Amino acid sequence: MKSFRRILVATDFSPASMPAFEQAVWLSKNSGAQLLIANAFPEYGPPEIGYAPASGYEQWKHDVQAAAEGKLQPLVDQARREGLDARPLVLAGSPAEAILEAATREGADLIVLGTHGRRGAERFFLGSVASRVVSASECPVMTVRAPLEGRTAGKPPP
Repeated sequence: MKSFRRILVATDFSPASMPAFEQAVWLSKNSGAQLLIANAFPEYGPPEIGYAPASGYEQWKHDVQAAAEGKLQPLVDQARREGLDARPLVLAGSPAEAILEAATREGADLIVLGTHGRRGAERFFLGSVASRVVSASECPVMTVRAPLEGRTAGKPPP
């Protein structure tokens, strides 16, 4: 197995992202890599949110960032209980671009992402962060598909 130094796992806190988080923890444990646990939130400006005073926008951004930090912390704590060097990353901007920029800035040598497995029109209209990251990343990307409804997520290989 390739030895990784720094693994970035991105989460949107959905059930689809948990198998990717579990896989990233397993890979980090088995390679001794630092685990960066990231969440990217869209950074809206006045055209997207309508007229709002600058102070209102800054408060909104602060609140969104604080909420993301609060949701990331249990994942960081879980990884640390597993003996990992883990830290959170809250990223602002287009999720795919923010993940790619963070991977470069942080020197990640693997990105792990969950995928919802959308197909057809749903994928066309909603897009896919995972497919954008895969197509533009300078480092390897592992995608972990969410289990189909009615199935339970399998554990990473022993």
